Amino acid sequence: MKTGKLLNATATPLSSIFGSGFLVIVPILAGATGPYSLPAMVGVCGFAFLVGSVIRFNIANVEPGIESGKAKKTTRDLEKISDLSLVLAYVISITLYLRILSAFIIGGIGAGGAFEAKLITSAVILFISFVGFTKGLETLQKLESWALWATMGIIAVVIISFGSHDIVRALGTGLDFPAYPDHNFWHMLAILGGILICVQGFETSRYLGQEYDTATRIKSCRLSQIIATCVYIAFVAVATPLMSYLTGPPRDDALIFLAGKVFFLLPIPLVIAAVLSQFSAAVADTLGCEGNIVETSRQKISKKIAYLVIGVGALVLTWTASTFQIVALASRAFAFYYMIQCFVAVTVAKGTFRKVWMMAVALILLGITVFAIPVS
Repeated sequence: MKTGKLLNATATPLSSIFGSGFLVIVPILAGATGPYSLPAMVGVCGFAFLVGSVIRFNIANVEPGIESGKAKKTTRDLEKISDLSLVLAYVISITLYLRILSAFIIGGIGAGGAFEAKLITSAVILFISFVGFTKGLETLQKLESWALWATMGIIAVVIISFGSHDIVRALGTGLDFPAYPDHNFWHMLAILGGILICVQGFETSRYLGQEYDTATRIKSCRLSQIIATCVYIAFVAVATPLMSYLTGPPRDDALIFLAGKVFFLLPIPLVIAAVLSQFSAAVADTLGCEGNIVETSRQKISKKIAYLVIGVGALVLTWTASTFQIVALASRAFAFYYMIQCFVAVTVAKGTFRKVWMMAVALILLGITVFAIPVS
């Protein structure tokens, strides 16, 4: 397998993962777990990798049966339910990407509030829907790979800057860690369940069958999770001491505030990263959602109508929920999708042990679907 081909295949899931919540993970963890944010992030990433294993299993073992028409009726029916649930999850995630984008623009310029952020979000939704309706989004999709690597570079700068700041403080006045939030254990778990969206995106490898072979997609799914896990853990490790600066209710643009504490020019590349990553992720998920709507409707809904449906759904959500509420809602929607994928896997899995651990993952996902809540 050529390295370039694998990297290209990895770009899509990796863009989705970083677009899903990298920019808001710090205020959520600060409000949920405080000084224990690093082990919490390790736990979330570890669980996400288990879910990713189910997706990779389905690429290798479910897809061939469905494509050949040999899959059991139960498998096919569950797969259809899964596809329908993914449409809703996509609409929510698209809204989330663009709400984060707007929050960082507002925070970057230092003017405006929630109302202005919703106006910006609405404008971008209308733009994407208009381009999709009139020309299709394939031309905008070309930004994905370029935006990803630019974002990765900026993330590296942020991690190095935060780490350097921590070292200086450790050698000087010492590190200050955030206080533990006033939550009981179960409340904390419910909030952590609501950040599943922040490590979501690896499943997009499953829907690249027209571009890449099975082995490439499986490897791209695994590689995207390994890279994202390493970046998330490193980022949370250097950001935790800075969480002590965060006081009051969690803010979706809190990362800009922390970046300004480290170096007054650091918020500039962060805002650039937000615009690039969130816009490209929104375009990618809009394309995926459009394809799912057309396919699940058996071509009864055209691409143009699909873009309108997505736009209307995203606009409604934009004006009825806060960013952190959308984070939790998206996590619940994707948890439901992943749960159905676990059930799909169980219908074809061989061996008791494999079925048992897949059902255990499904039960945890059911808990997230029902009980996940936003940080407050």
